[in-house]
Amino acid sequence: MNLVTDVAVVGGGPSGLTAAAGLAAAGLRVLVLDREREAGGIPRHSDHTGYGLRDLRTVMTGPAYARLLANRALESGAQVRTSAMVTGWAGERILDVTTPEGRLRVDARAVVLATGARERPRTARMVPGDRPPGVLTTGQLQNVVHLHHGRVGTRAVVVGAELVSWSAVLTLREAGCRTVLMTSEHARAESYAAFSVPGRAVLRVPVATSTRVVRIDGRDAVESVEVEDLRTGERRTVPCDTVVFTGDWVPDHELARAAGLAMDPGSRSPVVDNTLATSRPGVFAVGNLVHPVDTADVAALDGRHVVRHVLAYLSGHSGTTDSDTTGSGTTDSDTTDSDATDSGTGRGPGIELRAEAPFRWVSPGLVRPGAGAPPRRRILLWPDEHRAVARVVVTQDGREIARRTLPWPVSPGRVFRVPSSLLSGADPRGGPITISLA
Repeated sequence: MNLVTDVAVVGGGPSGLTAAAGLAAAGLRVLVLDREREAGGIPRHSDHTGYGLRDLRTVMTGPAYARLLANRALESGAQVRTSAMVTGWAGERILDVTTPEGRLRVDARAVVLATGARERPRTARMVPGDRPPGVLTTGQLQNVVHLHHGRVGTRAVVVGAELVSWSAVLTLREAGCRTVLMTSEHARAESYAAFSVPGRAVLRVPVATSTRVVRIDGRDAVESVEVEDLRTGERRTVPCDTVVFTGDWVPDHELARAAGLAMDPGSRSPVVDNTLATSRPGVFAVGNLVHPVDTADVAALDGRHVVRHVLAYLSGHSGTTDSDTTGSGTTDSDTTDSDATDSGTGRGPGIELRAEAPFRWVSPGLVRPGAGAPPRRRILLWPDEHRAVARVVVTQDGREIARRTLPWPVSPGRVFRVPSSLLSGADPRGGPITISLA
């Protein structure tokens, strides 16, 4: 069966649903393809509050947030097909899809990839030992507890100390399982103090930094883990019956790679510009597929950002009246770019963005002069180490074009945000732009 549509959105999480709602409201035929039984993405099984702050200016639980975004897409006129797995490409913007009703071929004028990211499981982290049941990722844990109302053990070790790690702790607590230890290989816990301090005090979770799990023991069930102090090399055994591997994100990039899109070696995501366009005309990428990983509401704002650029691509427009390379000289407030001048798709030559250590990747990886600001007027970077003071330096062709001390620290396990206005002094005809720390 063949279907023709204006826009195919692959992935029904916050970024995909938000993009679909905006594009359908503009009068386009929009088809959302999601492999799960219900649309909504990760928030569907993240049954705690904290969702919707940046995009909806409210706070709600994950399931409520997922339902609201799905309903908005449907009410705007988008078609949402669940249990629909996109398996490959049959053309520049033609998708092969497998559904319970049979195979489907979708011919779209534009494609928005919103496939998100996933945590690395134990096997990808190469943790040795036995292979008993009871070893999970956060997503698997939340599926078991919140969607299937299953049971877990009574004593858990959580590997990782990111924001999602505390989400795992809350899920374990709801299931009647106590977290006896949280481990982090870093010298400081990755999550914000606003989460880690109450977590330690209220939830009474001990956090061991500079520590890694080096072995899991147990035949028919988890019995214990062996942890190593990275400073001293000392090892100890922690009795437990559940192990949850959290964070250490990798994008769900298989479809992007199959398309032959330019990929970032640091994030393993498709390279996008400030309009969220990829290297293939008419194919855009949004959300945690391009910055693995950020909060659901930030991903949703990517979906809102991409709407006008998809519309501009489909209408054949390009260019903008923005006067600078990426920032347009406005304030660096935590807002969306809905008030920015329509930028089209920025078909001019792009300038490569590069990140120096301790940053692993930068997004967007390309800025097109005259294409407007990136989502939320932010450049996103992923650090591998902690810096209490963030003195950001931006250079191009050996020339320093900006330097600023930002009021937030650099910390592994969470996105570091740089105002895009720091790039406004770049030469549109110059070489790559490098972002580093002094």
